[in-house]
Amino acid sequence: MVKVLGIEKPVIGMVHLRPLPNTPKYGGESIDELLDHALHEAKVLIEGGIDAILVENFNDVPYELKPSDPIVVSVMTLIVNEIRKLGVPVGVNVLRNGCIEALAIAHTAKASFIRCNVFVETIVTDQGIIEPIAPKLMRYKRSLGAGVKVFADIHVKHGKPLIDRPIEEAALEAFDRGLADAVIVTGERTGIPPKMNVLRSVKSAVGDRPVIVGSGVNAENIGEILSIADGVIVGTYLKKNGIVTNPVDVRRVKKIMRVANSVRTRH
Repeated sequence: MVKVLGIEKPVIGMVHLRPLPNTPKYGGESIDELLDHALHEAKVLIEGGIDAILVENFNDVPYELKPSDPIVVSVMTLIVNEIRKLGVPVGVNVLRNGCIEALAIAHTAKASFIRCNVFVETIVTDQGIIEPIAPKLMRYKRSLGAGVKVFADIHVKHGKPLIDRPIEEAALEAFDRGLADAVIVTGERTGIPPKMNVLRSVKSAVGDRPVIVGSGVNAENIGEILSIADGVIVGTYLKKNGIVTNPVDVRRVKKIMRVANSVRTRH
């Protein structure tokens, strides 16, 4: 049985941070207020039984390729460190592709993993053309001696590969040449699941290496998804009324965890 973060088929819940200082939607909250909001969201996820948490600067739109202001990294490091103390594995995603920054945050705050959106592919996005970060990231990881896991998107949502290459080839390259610890399969946009035939094909291609679904997971499809995938990342569904900008709803967390736990029991 493939385990991710030492857990069988984990459900990773999102903590979407409020807009951070010096980003366009920043509302003037103090650092303490930003921290309190993030901790509250994390505690609700944990109350609902979530297995792990991924912290993301989701509201810092429009995204830069990586943060240009050090305050974003500083605030995220503080928040991740405090959430990590709550006792579940914690990860970091710095949008749009701040993988170096995410690794530095995770290493400093003793987090378990990062999500890297553009790893071994060149992707055309609304931020422009993003080149793969794997060579620089993995050398930086080695230089830090960081034990942080790297979960890498393939054919990432909100973007298109510059060249037409099968997703299975991208998955194999992420593992074999990029040295990823897991790959992430998504639909085309936030809240949209991947096609099941695509997920099956990727899992078949990579064998016993971890495949995680990173978008569109809900209480209705998680059973089918976890019959194939080795874990899921859930954001939108866990929010009140399934609206991504709303607070986390503990009832939705408990509902999806009941289904996930029934799948794990069968396995």
